[in-house]
Amino acid sequence: MKTNNIALDLKVARHKAGLRQLDCAHLLGVHKTRISNIENGRSAPTTLEVATLSLVYGKPMESLLAGLLDEVVDELIPRLRSIPTAPTSIAVTFNRTHTLSQLAIRLEALITTENGRA
Repeated sequence: MKTNNIALDLKVARHKAGLRQLDCAHLLGVHKTRISNIENGRSAPTTLEVATLSLVYGKPMESLLAGLLDEVVDELIPRLRSIPTAPTSIAVTFNRTHTLSQLAIRLEALITTENGRA
């Protein structure tokens, strides 16, 4: 999975907040190179880092992760379409079918929402 979308989102959020990489590094308790690596797509932020940056930037985590969510949707759709055949147990088949159909609905909603904003 690429980290370019989230890297750009985080970099833009930092700039809009008027903060330096050194400021963010200090607030996260990491070295400045960690922020640089995240913002240049060389490494992905941890959940704790995203949660902290969400508070620092005053933005919901979902907005900081929007680019990452787009990547996940793009990779998940073909995997959902090619999922192996269901087992024969009725309970497992019912639950699995329900879960996969709900996943398809959620993915479609995300795509529709994204297309509506474009």
